[in-house]
Amino acid sequence: MSGFTTPSATTQSTGTFAHDLVTLRRELHGIPEVGLHLPQTQSAIIRQLEPLGLDSLTTGSALSSVVGVIRGHKPGPTVLLRSDMDALPVAELTGLPWASTNGAMHACGHDLHMAGLVGAAQILTQRRHDFAGSVILAFQPGEEGHGGAPLMLGEGLLDAAGPAPIASYALHVWPTLDSGVFATRPGAIMAGMNHLRVTVHGTGGHASSPHRVRDTVPVVAEIVLALQTYVTRRFDVSDPIVLTVTQLAADSAAINVIPDRSSLAASIRTLSLESVAQLAAELPTFVQRIAEAHGCTADVHFGEDYPVTVNDARATDHATQLLAQRFGEERLQPLDSPLMASEDFAFVLQRSPGAFILLGARPPGDSEPEQPHSSRVLFDDSGLADHANALVELALGSLAAAS
Repeated sequence: MSGFTTPSATTQSTGTFAHDLVTLRRELHGIPEVGLHLPQTQSAIIRQLEPLGLDSLTTGSALSSVVGVIRGHKPGPTVLLRSDMDALPVAELTGLPWASTNGAMHACGHDLHMAGLVGAAQILTQRRHDFAGSVILAFQPGEEGHGGAPLMLGEGLLDAAGPAPIASYALHVWPTLDSGVFATRPGAIMAGMNHLRVTVHGTGGHASSPHRVRDTVPVVAEIVLALQTYVTRRFDVSDPIVLTVTQLAADSAAINVIPDRSSLAASIRTLSLESVAQLAAELPTFVQRIAEAHGCTADVHFGEDYPVTVNDARATDHATQLLAQRFGEERLQPLDSPLMASEDFAFVLQRSPGAFILLGARPPGDSEPEQPHSSRVLFDDSGLADHANALVELALGSLAAAS
């Protein structure tokens, strides 16, 4: 990839700078990688950051992370800006000229996040004289269910610049929100993510004689339906639970064989610690008793993956003020309720006050945009210069307020 043209103070949101960010985003879109180890993506980010003269640039050991530090003209506090890097195991069906062809896809906009943070890095390195303190640039793999944030925290992310961050921010593009609109809320903004895995054990046999075996297939089917009733009858709608069974399997290689085992897996989204505790206490027994009613047994595992993403109220209020001053009040939209999707930036916000903010990226004229994670989802990348400038505004505004 080619390097950027250095933006001036008056042209950093237009012209060559904006064009280069779009070019970078589309190049990254064509090389998506899944999980914690993203060698091509990491290399591409490093090639963009190395010419900028960062004060430090390091990579992770347990994952393909990239962490840069930019120091201002004198010592001061620290602010962290984060972008996720990984893609999803989704075969892309957008038909775009720059679409991925390797079986993976940036179906959640992480390619835009990387380009936006690279753009912010470029601006910040040119504006060192404008601030006291440091900015940590965190490029994180493994956001999509692989635990990348805890690994980076374990490798010292919050200590990268010395003092721990006084504020941490992440922008996330959203394809169903009007392009260019910023949306956030104090408190819970994204749900916690948990998982349920069930294996039902019975006795298999010939498909012609189900009365002679303990058939696990209808047991798993009954559990699927019972889980839906369980959620609606055991939890208050004001503290919602979203339980979605995403996997079903039976250990049979032939259509005329009743399998010994069948299994299911479900993703469960929560908004409170109380709900997680109740699920952990009740679900194993609930599922096992259904299996026992049919003469079968069940192995049940309930696990917590991501906590609820909680925005610090003070940091969120300050962030919205900064964005309103920079882009105008009309570009801000409050979120009335949390989204039931999940985000591992939650781990960062557990240890550093900050805010997770959505940035609209609905393609112009698209009245029925696809949801994130769809093989056909499209993102408007014309606002990448604003994305970069918003990150800069959050960083410099927070440092200035602390100073």
